[in-house]
Amino acid sequence: MALTILEGSTFCVCDGHGDIDEPTMGLFVDDTRFLSRCYLTVNGARPLFLSCGRPEYFSAGFFLRNPVAGGLRPDELSIVRERFVGDGMQDRMVVQNHSSRRVEFELALELATDFADIFAVKAWDFAFGDPAHAKPLPAPVPAAYDPATSQFVFAANDGFAGRTQIVFSRPPEVAGSTVRYPIALEPRERWELRMDVITSTAGAEVAPSRIERRFGDERERVRDSLAAWELQVPKLRADWEDLDRAFRQSVYDIASLRLRSETNSLGKLPAAGMPWFMTVFGRDTIITALQTLLFGPELARNGLTVLAELQASEDDPSIDAEPGKIVHEVRKGKGAQAWFPRYYGTLDATPLYIVLLSEVWRWTDDAALVRQLKDPAMRALEWIDRWGDRDGDGFLEYGKRSERGLDNQSWKDSGSSQLFRDGRQAESPIAPCEVQGYVYDAKLRMAEIAREAWWDRELADRLEREAEELRRRFDEAYWCEERDGYYALALDREKRRVDSLCSNIGHLLWSGIVPEARVDKIVARLMGEGLWSGWGVRTMSSEDAGFNPIAYHNGTVWPHDNSLICAGLVRYGRWAEAHLIMRRMMEAARHFDYQLPEVFAGFPRSETPFPIAYPTASRPQAWAAGTPVLLLRLLLGLQPNRRLHLLETVAPAELPSWTGTLRLSGVRAFGKSWEVRLEDGHVTVSKL
Repeated sequence: MALTILEGSTFCVCDGHGDIDEPTMGLFVDDTRFLSRCYLTVNGARPLFLSCGRPEYFSAGFFLRNPVAGGLRPDELSIVRERFVGDGMQDRMVVQNHSSRRVEFELALELATDFADIFAVKAWDFAFGDPAHAKPLPAPVPAAYDPATSQFVFAANDGFAGRTQIVFSRPPEVAGSTVRYPIALEPRERWELRMDVITSTAGAEVAPSRIERRFGDERERVRDSLAAWELQVPKLRADWEDLDRAFRQSVYDIASLRLRSETNSLGKLPAAGMPWFMTVFGRDTIITALQTLLFGPELARNGLTVLAELQASEDDPSIDAEPGKIVHEVRKGKGAQAWFPRYYGTLDATPLYIVLLSEVWRWTDDAALVRQLKDPAMRALEWIDRWGDRDGDGFLEYGKRSERGLDNQSWKDSGSSQLFRDGRQAESPIAPCEVQGYVYDAKLRMAEIAREAWWDRELADRLEREAEELRRRFDEAYWCEERDGYYALALDREKRRVDSLCSNIGHLLWSGIVPEARVDKIVARLMGEGLWSGWGVRTMSSEDAGFNPIAYHNGTVWPHDNSLICAGLVRYGRWAEAHLIMRRMMEAARHFDYQLPEVFAGFPRSETPFPIAYPTASRPQAWAAGTPVLLLRLLLGLQPNRRLHLLETVAPAELPSWTGTLRLSGVRAFGKSWEVRLEDGHVTVSKL
C-alpha cells in the first residue's frame, strides 16, 4: 500500500512501513525528487508490519515489530516511525525492548536520492505512464558524510542546483549511503533517533544546529494554518452521515492541497492533486474554485488574480500559447526543465475564467474586482474569438502546435479520449461539445458584467447576440438523431460529428446551451443504462465500441464530472435525477473512507457491491474534494441574489426524507454570514 503525506508542494509517497522503496515513491519538492530511497532494516531484515495511519495530512505514524533475525525472538521489539512533512521532512524513530532480557541488534537505514524530475518518475506509474518503455531513472548521486555534524549531503551533479541534507540526532556508523546503529537495550528500555531531511532547489545549506528549531517552528506554522482554515469555512451538522463526513473530508483535503510560496500568490491556491499534479492547473483551479464558493470567495479571487498574472501575452507555438490564453499547467524545479515552466495547452480554461469571474461577482457584488480584472477578461474574450476559433467556423477547436504538447486539450486530455462510436480515433483540430457550452455561458455572463459593472451596453448587446447565434449553430452542428437524440462528443477536423455518447452532454446542461425542447432527451441519455452505472454517470456509454470501465476517460466515473452534471440538472429543474446523483455519489464516498478519488471504475452497481477503485487515482484531488461541497450547495438550492444582497434557496418545497435534518452555519455571501437549515424536508436561509 502507498501512503502520501503532504504540505503544499512538498509531499512524501512511501509504503505502509514508512519505507521509500519503489520507483514512484520518494520525497518530492517543486516537481523534483529529493529522496529516492529510505529503507529500514533490523539485523539485515525488514521489520514486520503492525499498522500505519495519518493523524493529519502532514504527518503519519508507522508501527512495526522486529523480524526474527540475528538472534531476535518474535515480538521482542516495537518500532515506531513518526513522519512530518512541511518545509522538508522529519522522521522520529522509537525502538523499545518489550522482553525480559537484554537484546542486542543493528538498526540500519539505506538512503539515496536521484533528483529525478516528476515526469520521469510518473512514467513508471502504469496508470499514467508506460513502465515497460520508460527511460531508466537517474542513478543515485554520491553521498558526502560529515561526521562533525552527523549529516549526509547529496548534491545534484547534472547542472541542477538541488541539494538534500539528512541530519541525524545520533552519530551513526556509515557505509556508503547506509547508516548503521549497533544497539543494546535492557528490558523495557527505549532508544530514539531523529532524522531531519532539508531540501533546496538553489543549493542552499542549513546549519544542522538550526534544523531542530526550524522543524519545531514549521510544525506550529502548519497546524496554525489548518486551524485558521477550519475556522474560516462553514460548519455542517447533518443527520445524513455520508454527506456530513464527506464534507468534513473535503474541508481537510482542500486544506492539504493548498500550495505555499514565499514569493508570490501561487501559495494561496490548491494544487490539482496527489501525487503527480501538485501544482497549479488552470482548468482544475477554476473548477475547484467554482465548486467551493460555499467556503467563501478567497480561493476564487486568488485563482482569478494568479491566472491573470499567468495569462499568455505572446504567440508562442512551443508552449501552445496565444495572447489572452489561460495557462494549463505550471511546473518548477527539474519538472520545469523536463516539461515547461508554463504550458498553455488547454482549450477550456479561458472561457471558464470568465465564468468564474462572473460567479464571484454574483456571490460578492464586488464591482471593484470585475473592474480590476476587466483587462484579463477582455483578453480572454479576444482569445476566444480570434485564436480559439482556429478556422472561423464559430466553434472553439484545439490542435497542438508544440512538439511536446498534449494531443487532446479538453478536460478529457488523455490520448485516446476522442473516439467515434465505432472506436475510431478522431483527428485534430477537434471542437469538443462542452467547450462550446462554456463559451455560450461565458458570453452571457460577460454581457451581464459589461452592462451592470462596466457600463458598456454595446458590448453587452453584442455578446448576447453572439451567444444566441452560437446556441442555434451548436444545436445544428452537434445534434445526433440516433439513439433517440443526443449531442456528439465533438467535431473532428472534417467537421464530422464524433458520435460517441459521453458524459460531456451533462456539462451542456450546466452551461445552459441546451434548448428546453432537447432537455428530456439529454437527461434520458445521462440516466440511461449506457451512461448511468448506478454509482454515477460514466464518461462514455457502455454501448460504444471504445467503452472500458477502467479506461481513464472512456467509461470510468469522475466525481467532479458528476457534480457539474448535477449542477446542470438543477439548472433545468430536474431535481429527481440530481438527487439520485447526490445520493449515489455520497454512498460511493463512504466506500473510499469519505475521500472521493479523482476517478473510479465504471462497472455497473448491479454487479459490484461497492465502487471499484481506479488504480493510482489521485487522492486527494482538488475537484474530487470539491464535489461534496458543490453537491451540498445544490441539495440546498443555494443561489446568491446580487441585486438584493440575499442568499436564497431554489430547492423544491419538499426534499426526500433520506436527506434528514441539516444545519450549515457560516456561509459567506455579500460580506455577511448566513445559516441554512434543512428540517422536515424544507430549506430555510437566514442571516446570522
